Amino acid sequence: MRSFEEHLPEFDARKIRVIAISVDTPEESEHLRQTQGYTFPILSDGKREVIRRWDLVHEHGGEGGADIARPAEFLIDSSGRVRWVNLTEDYRVRARPEQALAAFDSEIVANISFH
Repeated sequence: MRSFEEHLPEFDARKIRVIAISVDTPEESEHLRQTQGYTFPILSDGKREVIRRWDLVHEHGGEGGADIARPAEFLIDSSGRVRWVNLTEDYRVRARPEQALAAFDSEIVANISFH
């Protein structure tokens, strides 16, 4: 998430909103945001409804065997259509912001509104 924070000006220039979703409580998510200096929102999905809806559950992957979210990054246009996805099974492997920006800039999504 740190690298996305560092590249926020590039996302802002393209009118892309960076938003994180965590299975942590709202208080834990806000604490992380404040202590790490993240300026983008971190939403809480404590009931794991979003990660289940988007098929992102890593069953028993968390502490004590808790279900956690698989790392994933999405570019979703203003109509709600998913235009790019990066999924991984390894929580340590995440998309780099340059990958998301390159996908946005590619011919596939260059003419799509993300406002």
